[in-house]
Amino acid sequence: MDPDSQPRWPQEPPLAAQLVEQPPPPPPGRKYRRGGRWLLVLLLLALCGSLVANVMLLMVAGLAGLTSLDTDRKVQERFHSYQENGRSKVAVISVTGAILEGEGFVKHQIDRALEDRSVKAVVLRVNSPGGTVTGSDYIYHHLRELALKKEIPIVVSMGGLAASGGYYVSMAAGDTPDAIFAEPSTWTGSIGVIIPHYNFSGLLEEWGVEEDSVASRPLKKMGSFARPMTDEERLIFRELVDEGFTQFKDIVKAGRPKFRKDPQALEKLATGQIYTAQQALNNGLIDKIGFIEEAIDRAIELAGLDKDDVKVVEYKRMPTLTDVLLGAHVRSQQSDLATILEMTAPRAYYLCTWLPPLASSR
Repeated sequence: MDPDSQPRWPQEPPLAAQLVEQPPPPPPGRKYRRGGRWLLVLLLLALCGSLVANVMLLMVAGLAGLTSLDTDRKVQERFHSYQENGRSKVAVISVTGAILEGEGFVKHQIDRALEDRSVKAVVLRVNSPGGTVTGSDYIYHHLRELALKKEIPIVVSMGGLAASGGYYVSMAAGDTPDAIFAEPSTWTGSIGVIIPHYNFSGLLEEWGVEEDSVASRPLKKMGSFARPMTDEERLIFRELVDEGFTQFKDIVKAGRPKFRKDPQALEKLATGQIYTAQQALNNGLIDKIGFIEEAIDRAIELAGLDKDDVKVVEYKRMPTLTDVLLGAHVRSQQSDLATILEMTAPRAYYLCTWLPPLASSR
């Protein structure tokens, strides 16, 4: 073979070529990390864009009067039924959920109706298991003030549940005839008072937890769940319950003339029992079985209004800054936390429940 036809070097590269440092392979996932950085940038841009959009939305809504910087202090009026351009209004005021305080959305609805000269009647829509004694009485008081100051009728429309404190506030209708309506499936009644107390001392002992609070006097720790209730404490709580119970029955008598004439009839019913709508009607706790439409018609009739010139309105919470930027669920979470904290204090309830009272107020 011709030497010139031989390859100039062997098939394997020379040693020098083998020793040339090769670039290391890219670490696994490097290209994904680069992509991740871009994804992060895009997410940040999207969040910034969303924030800017929300701020712009808030500015526009604020200029249009659609939002409030206050939490709960303003309400929106919405058309409900009858004539949208009616000059006389029937206002639907809603009491929904557990009543834990008086100064809240219900009070703002009452204030709105009080300030509106065109409101000639109120339909109180109740769907509540009740709540604290003071909260229920506060709402009742201001509803009666609304009726007396404006000299307008209040007609009650009960939803699925209008029990205990829910029934208490329903007495704001006064002794107006045929003014309390319950839907066919309504549960109502539950006239009574409860101060919840739970004795966890046995469980705490198992966990090795000892209650060693420092108090000015022994009764300062009254109602503690870390030890059994003493006879003295039980007697004091019993007196508080009895006083609240007497107040409840007095309010019922003020709103139901039948029971003013026959107090013993009320004593037979005020056992804490829940009644169906038909049972409540048979026992004189309500006046009619019907839906909110019937209650509205009765309010119009009592106020002497022309149906062709009546506008029925309802009130809704005005969106707040928190609602627009973070969502309405934040309000719910904050309310739930506040409710849980409030439940650590002993207090009396006009409440219908089989569980610890941890429901949120609306």
